[in-house]
Amino acid sequence: MAVGDSVRRVDGPAKVTGRARYTDDLTMPGMRHAKFVRSPIAHGMVRRIDTSKALALPGVEAVFTFEDVPDIVFPTAGHPWHLDPGHRDVADKLLLTRHVRHHGDEVAVVVARDELTAEQAARLVEVEYEELPVMTTAEAALAPGASPIHPGGNLLKSHQFVCGGDPEALLAQAEVTVSGFYRTPVVQHCHLENHTAYAWMEDEKRISIVSSTQIPHICRRVVAQALGLPWSRIRVVKPCVGGGFGAKQDVLIEPIVAFLTVKLGGLPVKMALSREECMLATRTRHAFDISGRLGVTSQGRITAVSLDVVSNTGGYASHGHSIVSAGGAKCPSLYPRAAFGFKASTVYTNLPVAGAMRGYGSPQVHFALDCMAEQAARQLGMDPLEFRLQNVGLPGEPNPLNKRVITTHGIAECLRKGREAFKWDERRVACQRSGPLRRGVGVACFSFNTGVYPISAEISGARVLLNQDGTVQLMAGATEIGQGADTVFAQMAAQVLGVPVGHVNVVSTQDTDLTPFDPGAFASRQTFTAAPAVKGAASQLRDRILEHAAKMTGHDASSLDIEDAVVVGDGQALASFEEVAMDAFYHVHRGGQLFGECSHKAQANPPSFGCTFAQVEVDIPLCRARVTDILNVHDAGMVMNRQLAEGQVHGGVAMGIGWALAEELLVDQKTGLVLNNNLLDYKVPTCMDLPDLGADFVETNEPSSAFGSKSLGEPPLLSPAPAIRNAVWDATGVRVDEIPMTPKALFKHFKQAGLI
Repeated sequence: MAVGDSVRRVDGPAKVTGRARYTDDLTMPGMRHAKFVRSPIAHGMVRRIDTSKALALPGVEAVFTFEDVPDIVFPTAGHPWHLDPGHRDVADKLLLTRHVRHHGDEVAVVVARDELTAEQAARLVEVEYEELPVMTTAEAALAPGASPIHPGGNLLKSHQFVCGGDPEALLAQAEVTVSGFYRTPVVQHCHLENHTAYAWMEDEKRISIVSSTQIPHICRRVVAQALGLPWSRIRVVKPCVGGGFGAKQDVLIEPIVAFLTVKLGGLPVKMALSREECMLATRTRHAFDISGRLGVTSQGRITAVSLDVVSNTGGYASHGHSIVSAGGAKCPSLYPRAAFGFKASTVYTNLPVAGAMRGYGSPQVHFALDCMAEQAARQLGMDPLEFRLQNVGLPGEPNPLNKRVITTHGIAECLRKGREAFKWDERRVACQRSGPLRRGVGVACFSFNTGVYPISAEISGARVLLNQDGTVQLMAGATEIGQGADTVFAQMAAQVLGVPVGHVNVVSTQDTDLTPFDPGAFASRQTFTAAPAVKGAASQLRDRILEHAAKMTGHDASSLDIEDAVVVGDGQALASFEEVAMDAFYHVHRGGQLFGECSHKAQANPPSFGCTFAQVEVDIPLCRARVTDILNVHDAGMVMNRQLAEGQVHGGVAMGIGWALAEELLVDQKTGLVLNNNLLDYKVPTCMDLPDLGADFVETNEPSSAFGSKSLGEPPLLSPAPAIRNAVWDATGVRVDEIPMTPKALFKHFKQAGLI
């Protein structure tokens, strides 16, 4: 077996020894460097721009402003192309803008012979602005007479849905109703590798780009759209990527370096954003304001849920309304016997631009949903765990939203397994709920999807080749960005072919001129959607190896098998892979290169489930909450690689703890200026701030999956924050409906409650 084993990451040695090459490690002779001139205000119009001082600086080769770029608005979001124009991403971005819509918006770009000169020149560009009213909240942006941030107004989009019955009628009839207003913050991805890209031209037509991107094939299309070129004129190469978490699911700097290389006659031009630029002017998580109501019977059965959500997308649409739409759509499968009503609006403001971030709207919506579940359980006097067990879905129940039967629904088993492993019952009794240092426990649940079908086409491709030495070369369109995808693909190919994992060489670099098509790393899709392509390509190669071995040995192909990279028949070894390969390549009359290739479209989107158990310690005088123990339990179908899966869970839980207790991008509400766009003032938890992180799994064999798996990349983030919030409530008796629960926020709530 290969699938299911905790094999070592195929890219691990190269990355820990520093041999792996990232975009910023690569260079070309004659490389030029570019820097944006960014707006120091959050909203306004450029009235005058003077580039003369910058152009006079030795080493500066060019300065371009909004007046020099194509008048083409384009989308930046990394979604698959849609044949229906109504389902395409909003095109509202120019390469450079005269109308500044957020602090750090790009109004000009400087190109110089080195990066330091480019930075100096950018500071020499003189820009005079006419300031416009700054709107950082949805209320301000939607107020009568508000200044339009985009020509169509400040309401980007709204929608609603109802499923499973009439939630309003059931809420009116409910024996017990709980409600609340829940608020989540703007946060930043803080991936280790900053956004970096460079471009050059080898002829008069085609532009090549090397980029740290999650979505090379989509990036190709967006760059072409931004420059008004045929898609085939663009080539995108993705080397190793140092994390993305959704921030690199937008096409942000690739269009400008492509534009610049054209303007400079094909010379290579590189742009590498600083950490401050990444935090100020790439992408953030949407801030949500959520009004919610939940109805239950006196016995604790949830009858109806109603959520009204306002999503703040900042100065540009990016992924826009799809974030809140996706977040709402993933909830009904958790409590499928309840009626569910969901209303949502997405609003332009002058905040930094929000886009895709791990969880894609689900963390915010699940926070509100689980807060209400906790409130209902406490109002009824029920054990919060028993309350959830009574309401979560069971295998075979249909999702009320899409009517599809949920075959693998392991959430109840996750809760039971976590109850025992976490010692929930004992800890609830032992918690210290009085005095200056208090301890409490909390639990929370989630549901999530696997990919984007049927919203968009879910296509993935793979190519497998037999090398002369009997090893196998695997090229997958799916993108490795640090999450371990290449390792799992190697395991899949090895299992189908009957070879050790070490015999599979994965080509991690995607090149849109060469690599099979796949939209990229997002939506926790790749293990599920790429698996049929890898399996199909490996199966083709296996068949061709056996067919060629049959010709070599005179056996019938149907009587042959493969064991440990050796073709066997009649109980004996007949030919090694190396012998088969050499014969296929070099025999004068028979054979040829042996390969398999497959492109597959997924036709399913099974939900995954899970829960978090958390214990916190709250220092009342210091207004500080600290997580002392935490456990995530997941139904992600069959686990492909236990060690990698635990790593995914640990990363997501750590991110969830930061979201719950510390992280927020601070923005001056009057000016729209970002106050903490650096890793000193923006508080990301380190290993010193985290307890031991627990991970466990309930394995269910998902029948729509090539190897039984479901999503795992994003789900670990979804339930830690509400579980921590519930634990703080358990410890202190104080209900906090906003995150992060920083000392500043807890001081306000503890003061109101009379604890301090």
